[in-house]
Amino acid sequence: MRRLTVGIDASRNRSGGARAHLVGILSEVNPVNYGIKEVHLWAPDSLLNELENHSWLIKHSSKELQQSLIKQIWWQASKLSYEAKSVGCDIMFTTDASTFCRFKPMIVLSQDMLSYEHGAMKSYGYTKQRLRLLAILIIQNYAFRFSDGVIFLTEYASKVIQKSTGLLNRVKCIPHGVGLNFRSLQFNHTWPNDSIEPIRCIYISNTEMYKHQWVVVQALSILRAHGHNITLQLIGGGEGKAQKLLNESIKKFDPGASFVEVIDFISHNKVPEYLSKSNIFIFASSCENMPITLIEGMASGLPIACSDRGPMPEVLQDGGVYFNPEDYTSIVLAIEKIIYNHSLRKYISKRAKKLSNKYSWNRCADQTWEFIVDTYIEMNNDR
Repeated sequence: MRRLTVGIDASRNRSGGARAHLVGILSEVNPVNYGIKEVHLWAPDSLLNELENHSWLIKHSSKELQQSLIKQIWWQASKLSYEAKSVGCDIMFTTDASTFCRFKPMIVLSQDMLSYEHGAMKSYGYTKQRLRLLAILIIQNYAFRFSDGVIFLTEYASKVIQKSTGLLNRVKCIPHGVGLNFRSLQFNHTWPNDSIEPIRCIYISNTEMYKHQWVVVQALSILRAHGHNITLQLIGGGEGKAQKLLNESIKKFDPGASFVEVIDFISHNKVPEYLSKSNIFIFASSCENMPITLIEGMASGLPIACSDRGPMPEVLQDGGVYFNPEDYTSIVLAIEKIIYNHSLRKYISKRAKKLSNKYSWNRCADQTWEFIVDTYIEMNNDR
């Protein structure tokens, strides 16, 4: 078979997870080793500038990709396929399932789950945000059905989304990876004597209705009422109704700012530094496709108190203590198990770190390029 020319549509990649995924698959392996001649990448300038230059990687941008969302969509729908064909692309890999591109053949990566979780959708009430999520569901369902192959990040996401789309052809589960900077964390502190120093909890996530930060704050206040010297660091920032609920919870349960610290934003490469100063990793989301911050917490070796929803049990397995993220009492009980049970704490820390080893960018990149090439071959054999 002749060597392929692959197009990648990352024109609307804005989230940290989507960017990390693209960097991972382009930096960990050489696509040339999979029978690929060239990779043509369409993305905003800010993303293109993050990527290393390679002889096989041709970067493309457009003025529309630096403009409004409407202009980005218009460019994707009307120009991208033409540009891809003009440079000889054999197959397109799109990293955002909310795509309006209709190149054939095409593989779609699913990274968004919110539109498919009824419980999470209901939390937005009858708002513009909920209408937006319904629109995304319709757009993504069409893209999944139109595509010639779909990559899901977890088996959970594959199962839930295909309940909406119907069974899809050529489906592959390829999870995200986690960086070596998280695996190499060294902790210089022992478990704190909370009569002297606090037990430091950390929760890294933007504030959204399905993230339940305000419930975690209430749980920590009860733990303190139980006599635990414990603090909470919330990293991620947010806005809207969820941020209002968090602010009200902090005002009610920590009016003197004695145990909750809120940090709106830190760069991703600084996250390991904050983890290294923590004792318990909390993850209270009820809706995820693939929880990247959770696998980063797993790789760090911290004991984890985790939501029992979505794909979290699939990812963390027996490497953490689970709770109902909407029930502060459940969160309290989970964290107290970690505090009181030394052997459990030691076991889940080691177990989670071991489980994180299968989430590597090298494996993710290898399986992604293989799937792209195999899909192209199968498509041609089917003709």
